[in-house]
Amino acid sequence: MDALGQWLDRLERLHPRPIDLGLDRVEAVRARLGLALPMPLFMVGGTNGKGSVCGLLDAMLRSAGYRTGLYTSPHLLRYNERVRIDGVEVPDIALVDAFQRVDQARGDTSLTYFEFGTLAAVLLFVDAELDCVVLEVGLGGRLDAVNVFDADCAVLTNVGLDHVQYLGSTREAIGYEKAGIFRTGRPAICADSDPPSSVIAQAHACGAQLLRIGHDFGYVEGHQQWRYWGPAGKRAGLPFPALRGTHQLANAAAAMTALGQLHGRLPVPMQAIRSGLVGVSVPGRFQVLPGRPAVILDVAHNAHAALALARTLRSHGRHARTFAVFAMLADKDIGAVIDAVRGEIDSWYVATLHGSRGTEATTLAALLAARDAGKSVRAFDSPLAAYRAASRCAGENDRIVVFGSFHTVSEVMLAQQAAA
Repeated sequence: MDALGQWLDRLERLHPRPIDLGLDRVEAVRARLGLALPMPLFMVGGTNGKGSVCGLLDAMLRSAGYRTGLYTSPHLLRYNERVRIDGVEVPDIALVDAFQRVDQARGDTSLTYFEFGTLAAVLLFVDAELDCVVLEVGLGGRLDAVNVFDADCAVLTNVGLDHVQYLGSTREAIGYEKAGIFRTGRPAICADSDPPSSVIAQAHACGAQLLRIGHDFGYVEGHQQWRYWGPAGKRAGLPFPALRGTHQLANAAAAMTALGQLHGRLPVPMQAIRSGLVGVSVPGRFQVLPGRPAVILDVAHNAHAALALARTLRSHGRHARTFAVFAMLADKDIGAVIDAVRGEIDSWYVATLHGSRGTEATTLAALLAARDAGKSVRAFDSPLAAYRAASRCAGENDRIVVFGSFHTVSEVMLAQQAAA
């Protein structure tokens, strides 16, 4: 195992729980490191769309000539994907050095894998003396490790039911947690068209400058272009984002509004926004692989994301049949995901995800028998085995959609990469 692999293996074993929400431990280590971000910070939270908004912000800022730091999670193929400087993954040697510095500073304070990685990423961003940083919230917001830093502009994409064992079982409870990234006197961009009242209450309670989609900013979809409107006025004739799906227009509008709020410190011309829209790339978000049959990779893993996937599948053009390669984690609402997409699926190829959080293929097959009766369902020991079987059955005019989890997509993506 290489040095980075050894560190990542160690980080997984350092803390007794993989998720341990709370800021006390990570704040103590941050203080020992003397770690602060002197450059403008965008923080992005929400149930779905966080990665897309982060990618859009980063692409637009880099198109404007700024040196950026981007921290996202989880990764698909390599840990290095999580930490990018100027659009480039940070090399192993830099990550190992940052991990060592965090380890020396923490003393006997125990950090989770994510907390350790967050501090290491910010260390690298500060060392690089960047112009701006974009941080994606890992889970929730109020008690997430990134929230030890103060956002100059916070973006909340939407609030759906996910991670209910950590954040609460209602949108109101989850909204309260996610709105915890808002800061007094600073812009808080909300791209949820129907936010829980807790989000609005939190913004008012802390004195954040709340800007809501449909009220303070928004978009109008056209046939080949779209139009944005917001506090700075209207922008027409915009190209559709390179990320597929009409839901990406809300993400793009949120990113544009966030940039507009920090225009005084980070002016971004419209040409850079246009370039960012067409140049953005976020793997695993309705990613269509070249060749036939069409192969679509999408990390949709909750009902809200599955509904967006279904809408995008309907607009994706005509295909004779759609084969689903489907695997999910057991702590997700699998039934709700099935209900969201079943109308677009002709045949199911379900797979086991191994590990403590995984779901057996037989469990998925039983749920499908109850919720999507009459359709072909085949069970496999892994997403790759399911994908290979679907590939053998699909014709040139068919399509295969791989979804349900980052783990599902990454296994197929890795195999595709190896075969290329």
